Amino acid sequence: LPPAPFRAALVRSLLRGALHVAMVIKTDLCAYTEYRIYPGRGQRFVAKDGKTSFFISSKADALFHQRIKAVKLRWTQAWRRMNKKGKADEQAKKRTRKAQKFQKAIVGMSLDDIKKKKAMKPELRAQAKEAAAKEAKARQATKAKVAPKSGAKSVAPKQQAKGGKLPKGAGAGGQKKDFKAK
Repeated sequence: LPPAPFRAALVRSLLRGALHVAMVIKTDLCAYTEYRIYPGRGQRFVAKDGKTSFFISSKADALFHQRIKAVKLRWTQAWRRMNKKGKADEQAKKRTRKAQKFQKAIVGMSLDDIKKKKAMKPELRAQAKEAAAKEAKARQATKAKVAPKSGAKSVAPKQQAKGGKLPKGAGAGGQKKDFKAK
């Protein structure tokens, strides 16, 4: 034993909880449920071949001898393991990686052109868009002026002159037949 003054200091530190001395209890695992079996609990079964099984309760013992699989019972650890329940499995989950954005050239534009457009300020981009719209309208206007001079004729009168077939319901002025009027 240490001298008296040191002994008193040791006792005080133990009382304060400075040194934690944990008691180790030997526990076994149930052969069926995989629950911890503390001393004084459970029952041991020795088979004819000498293999020993330790069960937490008579219920586990009876189910084992009825050959009911522990995996099929929701309250057993085997079922929890099979169905991925519990904290141990949550930590081991794989993290899915987010797909990284990848840009490639499209028809009519190289990758450099796309990057330049993205880098442009929104105001400049809006001005460029307006200029392109004006240019397209001007092209449409010139096409419209050129088309009437060439003299494109409609196709429908030619078809009627040749005696071409009309679609159903187009004959007789597009009127429906009245079968009940008599």
